[in-house]
Amino acid sequence: MGGPSAHTLAGRFLRGLALSPQRAAFRAGAETRTYEHTHELALRWAGSLLAAADGRPAAVGVLAGKGVTAYTGILAALYAGAAVVPLRPDFPQARTRAMLDAAPLSAVIADGPGSAALPGLLGPGGDVPVLVPDDAVLGTGLRRVAVRDRHTLDAPVAVRPEDRAYLLFTSGSTGRPKGVPLTHGNTSHYFDLLDRRYDFSPDDVFSQTFDLNFDCSLFDLFCAWGAGATAQWIPPQGYRDLPGYLAEHRMTVWFSTPSGISLARRTGALAPGALPGLRWSFFAGEALKCQDTADWQQAAPGSVVENLYGPTEFTVTIAAHRWDPELSPGLAVNGVVPIGAVHEGHAYELLDADGRVVADEGELCVSGPQMAPGYLDPADAAGRFVERDGRMWYLTGDRVRRVGDPAGGQLAYLGRMDAQVQLQGWRVELAEIDHALSTVEGVTEAVTVDAVTDDGIRLVVFYTGPEAVRPAAFAKQLGEVLPQGLLPKRYVLLGEMPLNANRKVDRKELRNRAGALIAAGKEGGGSRGN
Repeated sequence: MGGPSAHTLAGRFLRGLALSPQRAAFRAGAETRTYEHTHELALRWAGSLLAAADGRPAAVGVLAGKGVTAYTGILAALYAGAAVVPLRPDFPQARTRAMLDAAPLSAVIADGPGSAALPGLLGPGGDVPVLVPDDAVLGTGLRRVAVRDRHTLDAPVAVRPEDRAYLLFTSGSTGRPKGVPLTHGNTSHYFDLLDRRYDFSPDDVFSQTFDLNFDCSLFDLFCAWGAGATAQWIPPQGYRDLPGYLAEHRMTVWFSTPSGISLARRTGALAPGALPGLRWSFFAGEALKCQDTADWQQAAPGSVVENLYGPTEFTVTIAAHRWDPELSPGLAVNGVVPIGAVHEGHAYELLDADGRVVADEGELCVSGPQMAPGYLDPADAAGRFVERDGRMWYLTGDRVRRVGDPAGGQLAYLGRMDAQVQLQGWRVELAEIDHALSTVEGVTEAVTVDAVTDDGIRLVVFYTGPEAVRPAAFAKQLGEVLPQGLLPKRYVLLGEMPLNANRKVDRKELRNRAGALIAAGKEGGGSRGN
């Protein structure tokens, strides 16, 4: 069979190679590699994987931090015709083992820390071939892939649209990782649409803020590589002087969770005109607030700002709203930027609690070519992938509302279906409480969580700001939203919101803290957290 189509992920890198052979494909710390060098090394690694696996591997784990091994490893797995399974060396081993149990690997590509973790992950007798850089030490009992020049491929292995390109994992409501296979057909539709929507070029430099096991990292890498542009890792110290870091590396495309805006604000990076080099700014993964967007736009006046939305099961993002300072605030609900219109080529419906189609507000249900073919474990699909009217749909679990001109198809995000809390017969929207709290003077950010106690569900508020706010000020504002008997009795000031590995506000951690406070009997008034 011939080489890959331009509509595959490997084909996108080849397109970038043709445009920018001597430009940097990626930069990570002191490591920079050109398209040409990365391509040649990936062909060598891919051929060695094929030889070690005695045929085309089905799935290749990439157990490495951001750097040459990780970025080249992703490409090598694709060149070998395998599905990429991005894994993190610093994840709890029990969680990674659960992923490996769900998606048995044909081979692993690992850096030093990754190879050190492998004996504990694969266990004794694990016979998975492991490719590590020449200077990395491989643990005893593991089978090392012999990387030989004679194994180098002439071209990437051809793949079909239905073949798997990536295997990603979501936590799910139970915390057990759920495997989501994304096909080359899924990614083809997605990136073809992005190519038409954006004007990325070889002169662009993309931020690479997302961890490689987070679906949004596909946007970073394959939008950049399809345009012959550079993907630039943002290290933690890069946030200390974000304007200086972006200017030094000539960054033109930014993509992060909205929590990145809060972090930039705390470090003084949102002064007017502080980010003049940005052409495009994207945010996804959490609700994007109008005020945060306006502040970012003020700092990056030459940038178009978009709010992107989508579950992993729908290949990274499935809707987009382009910020307009005149129009967008009027479409917002609870101060949150709309998620926009669902991508062309897809159908969507809004469903009520009984699964009936409703006109204006309900759970978003989508069908179309970006939809994953299901979960690795078919048992996980119950209640999510469903057949309706002779076609398959995915129920997102997100409540949305149609806003603006019906012909425009704009949707506003209201929150998770399970973010509605039932208190004393009242159905309470946590997002609505958060919005009311954010208008209190002295509050920078507020998050309300529900803590389950022996006496039922109680609400606890965590907030950030320069100093503690009197509980009476919160109660006065929330009195317009909640009955008096349901007002939270606990308001906790934090220096900053805890973030999870994907730089989203870690609501699970906040729930744990709330439960600990209640269990300790610290009930009334405000306090300072840690």
